[in-house]
Amino acid sequence: MPQNVPDFRFSDDAIKVRQFLYEFWCARGYPPDLRDAAEATGFTRRRLMQVYRELDLGIMIVIDQEADNVNLLKCMPFSAYPTQARLIIDGRFNGYLGCAMEAMAASKMPPFAGKSCNIEAHCACCLAPIGIVMSDGALTSAAPQSALIHVSLSPWYWNTTNVMRMCDSMNFVIDRSHAQRYERQTGRVGALFTLQQAIAFVSRGVATRMWDPHRAPDFIRPAELFEGLKSLGVDLSVWER
Repeated sequence: MPQNVPDFRFSDDAIKVRQFLYEFWCARGYPPDLRDAAEATGFTRRRLMQVYRELDLGIMIVIDQEADNVNLLKCMPFSAYPTQARLIIDGRFNGYLGCAMEAMAASKMPPFAGKSCNIEAHCACCLAPIGIVMSDGALTSAAPQSALIHVSLSPWYWNTTNVMRMCDSMNFVIDRSHAQRYERQTGRVGALFTLQQAIAFVSRGVATRMWDPHRAPDFIRPAELFEGLKSLGVDLSVWER
């Protein structure tokens, strides 16, 4: 799934499957298997595989392209495997979120409207707990208030194969000193986002997620991303040396 993919539109089948994936995952906190998807949509196994690849190209989901059963790894904002951020709603575990950035976006989805979305996370360097509360895309509280998001991969390297490495590079840290310690641990420097900068960054892409059934594919276009991040006041000098 390379960068700078030319514009395209999702097929009607892809739109139908995407809506099913959102509804299933939001309700249950885990991904459907192929049988679940087939029973809900009426599509054959082969058609589901084709549609999953279409949605993967448009950065709606991530699948294992080498697996016979096109295993579903992500349906943004959710992750099928444990990550740094858990979504808790009404005291119930509602799934793992794809990364720290997606943690700032999940509360915008229609099933969570008006709800308090608690993000149970931890610091990347020391694993100390970090608690974020979001509602309708807005930050309600953060503990500690000094929490930041550290991004250790330049947009020039996002989605060169898929978004897995990109997502893995976006992590919560307690503060700047913990970010520096994390960089020493991993040998990778990165840019720091305040939580408000992160919300502004993700809001541009997720405002219509699940609200608009015809939402267009997402695209990774590094030059545009750089300009957008600069406009938010994010210090990108570490990536421009």
